[in-house]
Amino acid sequence: MTLERYRSIVDGYEAFVEACEKPVPRTGRVNPAKSSFGEVRDSLTAAGFGVDRFDWFADGFRIDEPDDAKVGNTVAHYLGWIAVQEEVSMLPPVVLRRSEVSLGDGLVLDICAAPGSKTTQVAAHSAGVVANDDNVGRIAALRNNTDRLGLTNVAVTSYDGRRFPGGVDFDAALVDVPCTSEGTVRKNPEYSEAGAVSDDERASVSGVQKGILTRALKLVRDGGRVVYSTCTFAPEENEAVVDHAVRNDDARVVPFDVGLGSSPGVTEWQGETYADPVRDTRRFYPHQNDTGGFYVALLEPTTDTVSP
Repeated sequence: MTLERYRSIVDGYEAFVEACEKPVPRTGRVNPAKSSFGEVRDSLTAAGFGVDRFDWFADGFRIDEPDDAKVGNTVAHYLGWIAVQEEVSMLPPVVLRRSEVSLGDGLVLDICAAPGSKTTQVAAHSAGVVANDDNVGRIAALRNNTDRLGLTNVAVTSYDGRRFPGGVDFDAALVDVPCTSEGTVRKNPEYSEAGAVSDDERASVSGVQKGILTRALKLVRDGGRVVYSTCTFAPEENEAVVDHAVRNDDARVVPFDVGLGSSPGVTEWQGETYADPVRDTRRFYPHQNDTGGFYVALLEPTTDTVSP
């Protein structure tokens, strides 16, 4: 079982495994550019859906779907009042918004943006977003999401994140990198099977992640903030990547708390030792909040922004 490799770092391992074997709850968020929670709640309730607002994030809510209906087929969804999105997927934009950077008049880089759930969440509360993705096929979904939600402050680009051009001092960056996705095990049960992800895969993707994060840190102005995140449990793709940035003096770790149960970042893994500040990054496990799995780090760049 792939999850067995994490027994030593997960508190409440048996509860963790039990949670991973259950379907993930249906969740969504209000699009404040078009609607309000009250309007969305009334519309969905009238259509037979249960709506339970999050305690930690006012735009987010859990959805109780009737057996014969899907929230994606509702008027609220068609009109762009809501976005269907996993609860833990909403974490990185919330962490960015609650950092010391004011996004109301700021420019944000989402360097791995498609299909756009986090992009549109950030765009609803910032002056502008540059949404980048190197996968041209996924950019269509990104554009569709921004159009449906009526967000006109998003510019779409397509570069390899490791080679994104300089010349603009971004106020903040979202670095939600491609990963091995083990944290989506509640939607994709195959990730619980032995050998679902190989060590070679983790090593390969970790190298790409380090390159993307390093570049993003150099694109954000002095005093800005960068959120690094993945939907995997693997320290090779989480703490090891942040450790690389810290040891290269590209970033310092900034502690944060969003009001959800979580665990600190690990500082030792399979013979490797990570810098102590990495402990201030956060792991969100399925059994802690009845969600998928996620890893989030809030960083402050310590290098100068780059020229074109």
